Amino acid sequence: MQNSYKRVDAHLSSLGYCSRSEIKKFLKMFSVCIDGQRIFDGSIKAHHNQITVENEALDPQTLTLLMNKPSSYVCSHSDNGKLIYSLLPMRYQRRNPQISTIGRLDADTTGAILLTDDGEINHRLTSPKSSVKKIYEVTLAEPLKGDESTIFASGELLLRGEKKPLLAAKMEVTTPTLVKLEICEGRYHQVKRMFGAVGNRVVALHRVSFGDFKIDDLAFGEYKIV
Repeated sequence: MQNSYKRVDAHLSSLGYCSRSEIKKFLKMFSVCIDGQRIFDGSIKAHHNQITVENEALDPQTLTLLMNKPSSYVCSHSDNGKLIYSLLPMRYQRRNPQISTIGRLDADTTGAILLTDDGEINHRLTSPKSSVKKIYEVTLAEPLKGDESTIFASGELLLRGEKKPLLAAKMEVTTPTLVKLEICEGRYHQVKRMFGAVGNRVVALHRVSFGDFKIDDLAFGEYKIV
């Protein structure tokens, strides 16, 4: 992998284990080894795969996580309130490049969200051309009228302030106030605005899956490397 052979202090700082200025202290406090031999000099060069910390392999050089986002957490590095990144280990928060969410979920929206420090993956999955399928579980304030599925599937629904109609979306009815909605776009507040356009209001929104990534085995706030 690119730049995988470099100084140990560069490896550890880029992966968030410690800063360059903390390296001497870190090497005294923790067992850092190259091919099983403990070292105390951070300037030694090694391949990423040769290095262990406390007998554990280093974290991946690029990291992509799937999280089941809890309510009230914000997908931002700078907003006030509880940030989604605070749910990650401190070393993940200190990685360089920085971990960011792939797209966003509103603070009150829960469910599947990807986080990565891989700019190529982030761009590929957020590009308008990507057409990544997203499935939401939507709880509504009012019972369905009955024509929503046809309207959403038409590919002709035009949201207020938009000049281009939405792509066709699929809706599966569970109860008169609970549906699953599959979309392949990511416009601003799209699901909430779609139901607003048909005279209803979303009271709870949970993303079940993002592309091929599902959160069936994750509790709120839990994540896994993907």
